[in-house]
Amino acid sequence: MASRIDFNCDMGESFGMYTMGFDDEVIKHITSANIACGFHAGDPNWMRTTVDLAEQNGVGIGAHPSFPDLSGFGRRNMNATPAEVRNDVVYQMGALQAFTSAKKLQHVKPHGAMYNMAVDDESLAAAICEAALEVDSDIVLLALAGSRWIGVAKDAGLRVAREIFADRALNPDGTLVSRSLEGSVIHDTNEVVERSLRMVTEGKAVAISGEVIDVEADSLCLHGDTPGAVEMAKALNAALRAEGVEILPLGELV
Repeated sequence: MASRIDFNCDMGESFGMYTMGFDDEVIKHITSANIACGFHAGDPNWMRTTVDLAEQNGVGIGAHPSFPDLSGFGRRNMNATPAEVRNDVVYQMGALQAFTSAKKLQHVKPHGAMYNMAVDDESLAAAICEAALEVDSDIVLLALAGSRWIGVAKDAGLRVAREIFADRALNPDGTLVSRSLEGSVIHDTNEVVERSLRMVTEGKAVAISGEVIDVEADSLCLHGDTPGAVEMAKALNAALRAEGVEILPLGELV
């Protein structure tokens, strides 16, 4: 299937004196970084630090906006209006963009509940797309592969990239298994590598039910706070290259 792929990771999720993730090491093996913008994690100091880290390593910079939910890490569903979502996303993208040297973002990828809800909620998906276009009409939206959100984004005129997850289990319909369920996050490095290679090179994934489903992707995500993330990132990068897959930032793929 794919002979070229972006390798992305959620980053900058530390807050104040509390450090989360292994950004300094994971950044060496990825091509795009989704940087928290202060609504679920991160703060201005960590935003600047993470942007600088990405620029020093030649990694594409993307905003990782969320519902305003610091105490819930952005993983709780919120009944926000489309206007509220649009304004929250514009606000977060604008803040992160200001820290970049070029004053420009490569992409935007919503976080947590906002991301998962947009997969099935077309009004929410449209609000996110409108926000992205308002900030930069040339920006790339990173959204779940196979979801209706992809069509909403394309209809809006956005550049869109289809995303799959290295360390997250899938339901038979291609959506992510809820983190509240056992087995939703995959911790074994060998399993993460094997399933990722199959998704990228064969376009196939095994759902949590055991059913084999089709997937098409432009970008592979690894969560930076998953235990063993550094080893996983290194192993994934090496395995993809060994299979002849070229790893490039999103901006060079879509």
